[in-house]
Amino acid sequence: MAIFKIMKIISSEYVKSFTQIRHFDLPVLPAIAFIGRSNVGKSSLINHLLNRKKLVKTSSTPGKTQLLNYFLINQSFYFVDLPGYGFANVPIQVKESWQKVIADFIVRSPELYLTVQLVDARHKPSKEDIAFRKMAVNSNLNSIVVANKIDKVKKSQIQKLSKQIQSVLELNQSPLFHSSLKKIGKEKIWNIISGCLDKN
Repeated sequence: MAIFKIMKIISSEYVKSFTQIRHFDLPVLPAIAFIGRSNVGKSSLINHLLNRKKLVKTSSTPGKTQLLNYFLINQSFYFVDLPGYGFANVPIQVKESWQKVIADFIVRSPELYLTVQLVDARHKPSKEDIAFRKMAVNSNLNSIVVANKIDKVKKSQIQKLSKQIQSVLELNQSPLFHSSLKKIGKEKIWNIISGCLDKN
């Protein structure tokens, strides 16, 4: 039987946002970053992990997150909500600037322990999903892939879609599954996060 390490959340609070990582001026602590296509559900995942409903603002409008948003957890590490990539209805120049912000964050972020990349469980990974995964691998990032919105997938299709995501993103193992609506996947994701924090 698997033993999951679920961290007890004593405190979680929004602390600051940055347009670029070079403006970072907070105390240096371990950071867990969340990245994914616009409207894939990053905010809902973070809220679910932290047992909060509205700590991270959610929106049905793609491209809501445009900054590097830092949340202090248990006074000891950060969750970082990164700008979404992909189909946000914004000018191409804005999209390109977000990609630069993300790439710069990956290179410059102090104490980046883990990146959690979200993909939509219902669809084949997009070119942006693939591009970020390659960036993570090439940068030797400690990174996991979470297939979100699994509640919207028929049980008979889960294995097929899991293999598709694993193949397209060239993963060594199946992605983790998550649904904030059905409360699926929280324990496994925390198990990895806690392990990363303990190892460093």
